[in-house]
Amino acid sequence: MTIKQIDGATSRDGDGGARDARELRRDVDEVMAATFVTDVHTHLYAPQFGELALRGIDELLNYHYLIAELFRASSVTPEAFWQLNRPAQTDLIWQKLFVEQTPLSEATRGVIAVLSTLGLDTGATDLREAREYFRAQHAADYLEQVLKLARVSDIVMTNDPLDEIEARVWESGVEIDARFHAALRLDRILNGWSDAVPKMSAQGYQVQVEIDERTISETRRFLNDWIARMKPLYLGVSLPDDFAYPEETPRARLLRDAVLPTCREHDLSLALMIGVKRRVNPALRVAGDGVGRADVSVAARLCAENTGVRFLATFLSRENQHELCVAARKFSNLMPFGCWWFLNNTSIISEITRERFEMLGTSFIPQHSDARVLDQLIYKWAHTRLVIADALYDSYAGLLRDGRAVTRSEIERDVAKLFSGNFRQWVGLDETQKVVPGVIVQMA
Repeated sequence: MTIKQIDGATSRDGDGGARDARELRRDVDEVMAATFVTDVHTHLYAPQFGELALRGIDELLNYHYLIAELFRASSVTPEAFWQLNRPAQTDLIWQKLFVEQTPLSEATRGVIAVLSTLGLDTGATDLREAREYFRAQHAADYLEQVLKLARVSDIVMTNDPLDEIEARVWESGVEIDARFHAALRLDRILNGWSDAVPKMSAQGYQVQVEIDERTISETRRFLNDWIARMKPLYLGVSLPDDFAYPEETPRARLLRDAVLPTCREHDLSLALMIGVKRRVNPALRVAGDGVGRADVSVAARLCAENTGVRFLATFLSRENQHELCVAARKFSNLMPFGCWWFLNNTSIISEITRERFEMLGTSFIPQHSDARVLDQLIYKWAHTRLVIADALYDSYAGLLRDGRAVTRSEIERDVAKLFSGNFRQWVGLDETQKVVPGVIVQMA
């Protein structure tokens, strides 16, 4: 075996590794494009949920990222906007963000990427063509098309057992599309206990605002019943930036005495999504939430005190990311995942992913789409693949310079872990092959 310098990178002949930087780059791009994703956190719904399963141009443009951007890019007031019907809101957003200005933000570029991928005119002055296209789509066929374009094999939903519309679907016993997996969301219980009590009572559970032993027992019965009904891959909750544990609150009591024991009993992970400031501008409604820096030591404390529970964790503030990596190095029951919400921008994803490669190797989940509209899978995963490919290539190139070549099969193994395997192993979902042999998709 000989060792030589090619384009500033050391390459080894005869070991099956990439022979030079150009070949390494090609292998990374091809594998990254061909590998299917398990999307570990979305707000999408299986077709069986009817009106909750969103798709199409009106939903794509009436996305809360774009609504917030509209108010910065125009003189339109929230009060005037909310008085418009849905199509009129869509037309206004298109006019102000895509016709009257260049769509440079991640959210507006995402819409352009979806329309372009579907062969629609991205420079149109109105939405007639787009509306005609989406009206002509058969829901089942369009779902197949989007999953194929995004190369997504499995979708994890966000499922609220206290949502009346959603609960009726679960209680009907209808068979849910097997590609859509449940995640049992605890926000209303943990963050709004007094409002959750009458809803749980209406379902037949004897709970009260003042938490006593019977309330804890009934809350656990509620969780057990919904776990049996949904078969969730994990329990999850979004938490404010000032979340503390332990603390003298209903949330901490319910978490300690109901949620964590339930996770242990059912061997289910708990996903912690920490750092949101709710309704910092109430006039914007769903678009009015903000971000705050949280205390990562809370997650570390939960891991230390609950070694039998596996935690998925993501933080909304950029400033929390390094400390999360350090915590994950210390606790094997902590899995960092994704670049959540306001972090879903290519510059920040790049920074966070590189930091994680440097500190955690491939033992993390780099991204989830957080998609609320089916069509968003197309652009969110296209953009994500590009930025993760860059970060992974640079990590491999550094390894190559240090004298260790990387084989194509090693790249396939690593990308499969990042996009699917790490999560599936963490939650106990059987791993399947997600790289399609012989299929090469060129990355733009």
